[in-house]
Amino acid sequence: MPQQAQAGPGNPYERGPAPTEASVTAERGPFAVSQKAVPESADGRFNKGTVYYPTDTSQGTFGAVAISPGFVSPEAAVGWLGPRLASQGFVVMTLETNTPLDFPDQRADQLLGALDWLTTSSDVRERIDASRLAVAGHSMGGGASLRASEKRPTLQAAVPLTPWHTDKTWEKDPVPTLVVGAENDTVAPVAEHAEPFYSSLSAAPEKAYLELEGADHLAPVAPNVTVAKYAISWLKRYVDDDTRYEQFLCPPPRPSSTISEYRDTCPGS
Repeated sequence: MPQQAQAGPGNPYERGPAPTEASVTAERGPFAVSQKAVPESADGRFNKGTVYYPTDTSQGTFGAVAISPGFVSPEAAVGWLGPRLASQGFVVMTLETNTPLDFPDQRADQLLGALDWLTTSSDVRERIDASRLAVAGHSMGGGASLRASEKRPTLQAAVPLTPWHTDKTWEKDPVPTLVVGAENDTVAPVAEHAEPFYSSLSAAPEKAYLELEGADHLAPVAPNVTVAKYAISWLKRYVDDDTRYEQFLCPPPRPSSTISEYRDTCPGS
């Protein structure tokens, strides 16, 4: 059973106990989680999906994250991230895109539509702080998270996972962004996608590039401790403004059996 989660006294957005290496790599965080299916009729801007949310309402509202799968991929491809992130203190919606062939910019509109629906019409809207929203996605869904950030600069964070997009320049994207690439990705090779995306994020106040050692394009579609650890830390730091998570981001991690490369602007430096 999850331990009782406590908010920090200094930051009104802190949710949960002080993090540890064990807590950010655990399959579940301190919050118990429920889920609701989102029907096709919920909103015309996206297809359907699933919402995962903390059951605890004693600490106030939570930030929210919308997540898109990649090209020809179902919602299930990013489904593992729903309960994993929600158990750390977020309301999370994983999407089934309008069609599996939707390109990144179409998926970006669906991500933003999902956030709008979550904060205005969903059954969990009262649990969400509409000023603290983020996007993430895999492959074309990752490219979508970049476009969504560019279109809505008020987003607090983005986490594109092995992202794919024909646009390689994101100088107008002002959202703190963690780009996750995979060393052996042949679908979206990092030299053509993740690396130039990261390098071009000149307007982002903070950014990081994590490359998964020996991994391929599909690494983020299955439970992955490294992806989870840094996605959680990034979202907690920028959606919740929780500086307790800087310890996992700065100083940056060294190359290891799971990380082949890591670049960043080092939060707080």
